[in-house]
Amino acid sequence: MDRKKKILIVCRSPENLVPSQRFRSELYTDLLQHNGFEVSYRYFFNKEGHEVIHEFGLWGKKIKALTGGFLRRISLLSEIKKYDYIFLQKAAAPLGPPLFEWLYARVLGGKLIYDFDDAIWLPHYSDPNRFARFFKKPWKVKHICKWAYKVSCGNEYLCAYARQFNKNVFYNPTCVDTDRQHNIIANQYVERITIGWTGSFSTLEYLDSLQPVLKRLQDKYDFDIKIICNRKPELDLKNIIYVEWTEANEITELASCQIGLMPLPDDEWAKGKCGFKLIQYLALEIASVCSPTGVNKIIVQDGVNGFICNSDEDWYRGIERLLLDPGLRKQMGSVGRKEIIEHYSLRSNAANFLSLFS
Repeated sequence: MDRKKKILIVCRSPENLVPSQRFRSELYTDLLQHNGFEVSYRYFFNKEGHEVIHEFGLWGKKIKALTGGFLRRISLLSEIKKYDYIFLQKAAAPLGPPLFEWLYARVLGGKLIYDFDDAIWLPHYSDPNRFARFFKKPWKVKHICKWAYKVSCGNEYLCAYARQFNKNVFYNPTCVDTDRQHNIIANQYVERITIGWTGSFSTLEYLDSLQPVLKRLQDKYDFDIKIICNRKPELDLKNIIYVEWTEANEITELASCQIGLMPLPDDEWAKGKCGFKLIQYLALEIASVCSPTGVNKIIVQDGVNGFICNSDEDWYRGIERLLLDPGLRKQMGSVGRKEIIEHYSLRSNAANFLSLFS
């Protein structure tokens, strides 16, 4: 009997905590096992480290978390040769040069599949960790691309960057399971409308640009704004419902919304975003309103499954139309879910993902 091929997922945090991990590798675990692979995970941070690393202060705990992470990566080297493929998400370590990647791909000759869904070659850091800008080493991305057996990217903008350094680049969209998870249909015929936004604290700042528009709308209409996040927002708006994100509540809470928002600035970092908020909204038949940045204008067809907004007036008119017309919300949401099933679902992307391991 042939030996099962072994895949090691090298990622940042334990399972079920980080969106990019959950929907770019963890989503496919059952699929890989069903197709004869053995799958193992090795994370950098443990759960305690994951919880403190993006908080302000707590330097002692952060140093402990980083030290533990580097020790885990060092210990991993002793077992690395038993795996047929290493699926690496973003980087083996959040700080420092690509030593692990170089050792595995160049010294040990392993098959490294490098996956990323952000423009991580650009300098970028969170406010609580400004010191990290001196240690993140974004230049390492191009080197890891060169050393990789294959590169997996979440949109064509990212693929274009990776193709400068590697000819085996695969477009691998971020997907959802529309059969077993994102399978709730939002109710559009409700007495009180809820406008929703979901995401991590790192993208919460993008909502600031919409505050003037939402204030104008609240002066005329009565509706709720639900924010599903891992940090409470500071917004000068009425009727804010904050829901702390958990894996258990994210889909049911989002499905209680009728309109989804995805504002983004027009900059190089935002162009690397893979439209995951829109994918989640539309999978639940929530009509969406978004900026025309990056893949947003690919996922949303203006006037068909949502509205693409180039100005504050566009945002106002788009949200207002959806607030007033449940039939339009229902029609757009239905079209949107079909789009997600066809192009951004586990079902549609299964063969493409499996092709990475060949």
